[in-house]
Amino acid sequence: ELQRFNKLLSKVRSSLQDLQKAVKGLVVMSADLEALSKSMLNNQLPAMWEKVSYPSLKPLSSYVAELLERLAFFQSWVDDGPPPVFQMPHFFFVQAFMTGVLQNYARKYLIPIDTVDFDFDFIAERPSDPPEDGAYTHGLFLEGARMNADTKLDEALPKVLFSPMVVVMLKPCVSDQLSVYAHYNCPCYRTTERRGVLATTGHSSNFVMFFRIPSDISKEHWVKRGVALVNSLSD
Repeated sequence: ELQRFNKLLSKVRSSLQDLQKAVKGLVVMSADLEALSKSMLNNQLPAMWEKVSYPSLKPLSSYVAELLERLAFFQSWVDDGPPPVFQMPHFFFVQAFMTGVLQNYARKYLIPIDTVDFDFDFIAERPSDPPEDGAYTHGLFLEGARMNADTKLDEALPKVLFSPMVVVMLKPCVSDQLSVYAHYNCPCYRTTERRGVLATTGHSSNFVMFFRIPSDISKEHWVKRGVALVNSLSD
């Protein structure tokens, strides 16, 4: 994660320094630097940054603010150790984080990792201590629905498209021991674009995983609503 962010920061820093030199006439204004300048004036994410960046649909001002939040999250992790609640949207490659949680559980109990899957707990209040197994995650948004006081899927409030998701505990367990309850298999995406491409690792560039969210309403109802979880909004 830190290597990916350092690569992005190096590109941002070097490109801005080159643009300053080009404006002063110290170096030639190349096509890439001109495109960078236009993107900054139009409040758009520059193409040269996007090539080494995490997926984002935000305008440049919001992108920079989010980048600073992500860096602060990892800096606190480096300084103070793992946090009790992980901000899932702040990861550059969130699938690696989830695989790490499964690996820690499999190694601890000497279980083959291909027999381990995620169970879920949904918690209204933010915990202050980490769980014994698994990880608490926060920061997701529900599109087209919300979580009610009983931590179950419910209709969205009027004129509210995105609602903050409660704390979700990723609870590893053996696949045949998953808890059984009425739920909606809610897809989770990194951006609201809801599309991506498969990498050589078999992971999608946008789709993350399915969350089994408790619901007293049929799953067909939520499918028609197009309900999904997203890591990052577009504004």
